Amino acid sequence: MSNNTQNERLNIALVTALDPLDRRSWSGIDYFVTRALQKHCGDVTCIGPMDASREMLGGRLLHSGAKFLCKKSFAFRYTATVSKRYAQIAAEKLLSRPFDVVVAVTGATELAFLQTPLPKVLIEDANFALLHDYYPQFSSLLKSSARQLDLLQAKGIANADLVLYPSLWAAQGAINHYVADERKVRIIPFGANLEDIPPRDVVLARKKHICCKLLFVGVDWMRKGGSLALETLVALERLGIPAELTICGCVPPKNSEHPHMKVIPFLDKNDPQQRQQLARLYLESDFFLLPTRSECFGVVFCEASAYGLPSIATRTGGVPEVVKEGVNGFTLPADARGDAYAQVIAKLYLDTPLYNQFVQASRERFETELNWDAWGLATRKALTEVLQGMNKEKVPFGVF
Repeated sequence: MSNNTQNERLNIALVTALDPLDRRSWSGIDYFVTRALQKHCGDVTCIGPMDASREMLGGRLLHSGAKFLCKKSFAFRYTATVSKRYAQIAAEKLLSRPFDVVVAVTGATELAFLQTPLPKVLIEDANFALLHDYYPQFSSLLKSSARQLDLLQAKGIANADLVLYPSLWAAQGAINHYVADERKVRIIPFGANLEDIPPRDVVLARKKHICCKLLFVGVDWMRKGGSLALETLVALERLGIPAELTICGCVPPKNSEHPHMKVIPFLDKNDPQQRQQLARLYLESDFFLLPTRSECFGVVFCEASAYGLPSIATRTGGVPEVVKEGVNGFTLPADARGDAYAQVIAKLYLDTPLYNQFVQASRERFETELNWDAWGLATRKALTEVLQGMNKEKVPFGVF
């Protein structure tokens, strides 16, 4: 490569066990990362999805036995055997053509044992140290499984020349627990996973409804705080504010019913008509409500901001870095109940000038930070530094 890497399109090998062309992979982040890299950084060749199902067989059996005998889990997708298989597949495919850089998306396991002279980039929204006993799928693990996960995470970070996180919360986890070199850690917020960005004038023309319309989007009723969203609906009505709650992406338990709660079990973003239906939900709502119990970042908050929709969420994980207090919404403590969420919503809803201010600020936050073009441009800068060897200098750890 020439010294003028800033103006060159790179040959990028995108390594992931998932299908990066599936809009549902990693909540769509795989797909939009791929698009942003292609638009702003270079020509992307997808090395994935990668099949290690045979290497997972023993782990699956161990997982089933552990569940039955001691109510524990074994994370069979994250083992040294699986990781080495991914490394073998990737190494073989890297020989197919010349590449400038390897990018592993949510791929510490894919990257841990990969040996290549090419610069390696790891993109994640968190790491195992933060997820352990925080996310349900990384809780109640067998000790042997937790050790393997921790080892693979450490090896993946150590093997990377550049590590990109969307939040300071995630970056500090890598630095504090895995002793990641601060010079190779960068914070670049993710964007909204939207095919069609709503026009600015349409968004800013939104008016709140006579009935306060709340939108909840999430595939996991429990983890995303569905019961608290329902509590909020009831509390708003107690305050004398007519309200409606739309649940999209999951089905509440049978005892979680309300005459003013509408449920849309699933919308497939791979289907253009269903994507349009989701867009209408954002446009026709007044607030985005997600009292999530655990969240690494929350791309849905970027999407809400694109529609000028103020977000009301929980102060957990990386959420406070997406939902800026008093700008594009508010975050509440983890122990807050529905009445506290209702009070915050009621204050905004009953003050029309204040509500309109939040609509405008939410959209502006999307336009300046929470979009994939901003991510792609910042990532291009970071990749250029790696290729020029600048990462070996004392570049300060921080946000691009």
